[in-house]
Amino acid sequence: MAKQTVAEQFIDTLVRSGVKRLYGVVGDSLNPVVDAIRRNPAIEWIQVRHEETAAFAAGAEAQVAGRLAACAGSCGPGNLHLINGLFDAHRSMAPVIALASHIPSSEIGTGFFQETHPDQLFRECSYYSELISSTQQMPRVLQTAIQHAVGRQGVSVITLPGDIAAEQAPASPEEHALVTVRPTARPADDEIDALARLVDEAGKVTLFCGSGTAGAHAEVMEFAERIKSPVGHALRGKEWIQYDNPYDVGMSGLLGYGAAYEATHECDLLLLLGTDFPYNAFLPKNCKIAQIDIRPEHLGRRTTLDMAVWGDVRETLRCLTPKVKEKSDRRFLDRMLKKHADALEGVVKAYTRKVEKHTPIHPEYVAALLDDEADDDAVFTVDTGMCNVWAARYLTPNGRRRVIGSFTHGSMANALPQAIGAQFTDRGRQVVSMSGDGGFSMLMGDFLTLVQYDLPVKVVLFNNSSLGMVELEMMVDGMPPHGTGVPHTDYAAIARAAGAHGVRVEKPKQLRDALREAFQHKGPALVDVVTDANALSLPPRITREQVSGFALSAGRTVLAGGVGSMVRMARSNLRNIPRP
Repeated sequence: MAKQTVAEQFIDTLVRSGVKRLYGVVGDSLNPVVDAIRRNPAIEWIQVRHEETAAFAAGAEAQVAGRLAACAGSCGPGNLHLINGLFDAHRSMAPVIALASHIPSSEIGTGFFQETHPDQLFRECSYYSELISSTQQMPRVLQTAIQHAVGRQGVSVITLPGDIAAEQAPASPEEHALVTVRPTARPADDEIDALARLVDEAGKVTLFCGSGTAGAHAEVMEFAERIKSPVGHALRGKEWIQYDNPYDVGMSGLLGYGAAYEATHECDLLLLLGTDFPYNAFLPKNCKIAQIDIRPEHLGRRTTLDMAVWGDVRETLRCLTPKVKEKSDRRFLDRMLKKHADALEGVVKAYTRKVEKHTPIHPEYVAALLDDEADDDAVFTVDTGMCNVWAARYLTPNGRRRVIGSFTHGSMANALPQAIGAQFTDRGRQVVSMSGDGGFSMLMGDFLTLVQYDLPVKVVLFNNSSLGMVELEMMVDGMPPHGTGVPHTDYAAIARAAGAHGVRVEKPKQLRDALREAFQHKGPALVDVVTDANALSLPPRITREQVSGFALSAGRTVLAGGVGSMVRMARSNLRNIPRP
């Protein structure tokens, strides 16, 4: 076998681990690796405009495809740009390998041009971050990095000096078996029995679900039916648990709606299923709480637990459900379903009046039409800020759609880069970026990446010329909004100038046709919708201090927030309530 460079060995190992492409910006210390990719038909180099985009794209690809993804940055400033997207991937539990190329190995520690210490800088956003300092070291270090990323579902970072990458490898490495799939895990029998007793002793039980319920929809529904439990969810649990759910009571938290808050506070036992819900102010303090999670570090870090159960939600419920006694009293469930339906109908009235004639366009109306027109298996990527609100309340999950966002890290400008990674996994699948004008303009250069690769991503831009969520935060604190304005910009004209399809929508009656036209377009498209900057959103529960803050900020209209087609599902669930 012909001798290889270290860079070639590196790329060969990535290919064996399932990596299909490497996102990044080429340059200096990274050149040997990019050249190795050029000569390897099994992997593709994806040129982006900013390394932050590379990391966001890799994280989204890992989440949508369910496999290891990779990104890279050149020495110093190049790989520093990766850090925000890597934080997001790590907190989203996306298996990502990041290559941080480095200055010449002989110059490390001398204050050389562009010198940083990536192996130290990336430790907070990774499970594994190591420097390769010799040619013999690379194969085992990369293998270890892959095992960490896949096994622990997060980021691993390899720091590789460019001169070492260009050297000949001493020999072809042994092809060690690589972990590519995580196993499931279940608690011990005595833990299952103890949890079953806790459930049996509780008269009213509520389930609150997060992203850890992925793949466990059937098991959660069976368990909820057996114990007559309302089922609420966090934002990251929405896509996995809300659909085909006759026990749904909505979402809790800052973007919440419906009766999830009441259901979690009026129960005797709250079961947290696969959620690391961070807002402990929305969690109850006067009931028993048990938590099931595959990540032991999540257990009990948000609230005091009466029982912590380490295990996969699906496997744990499969073991637990036959052991709990079936409950016959569904009065608590029925009362929460009724509250949920009433809550949704009440707020719908606040935004449905004459929305087809209102200008600037209600963003709720945009999200509702988008939900209607998008494919049943569409992937939505959602910008942080008010777009999170509209996605949480208007996108209808069905078990096939995906909703990706910076839901745990909370970074701006995530939607467009994540759409790039999602679209590369399947060019035939509809990918929609729900972008705010603030976030889109931050990494707008990578709209050119869509054009360069002819990626058929559809950007639906909520253009209110403001940083809406920041304005809301300032108003809550009693401050008049300041520094939140964004210049009035015709982004559709920019899209057309870049060679993409672009249309600007200023009147509601134009919106549906504009969306359909964009979805039918074969390549990248941007629908620039001028939306009402006065449409803000309140959580279902707010403090007196927060209300006082709003009173100090006059001149704005604050809507409680609509909920789209969910009201129909809530009303249909009431059919399950037995009639006297």
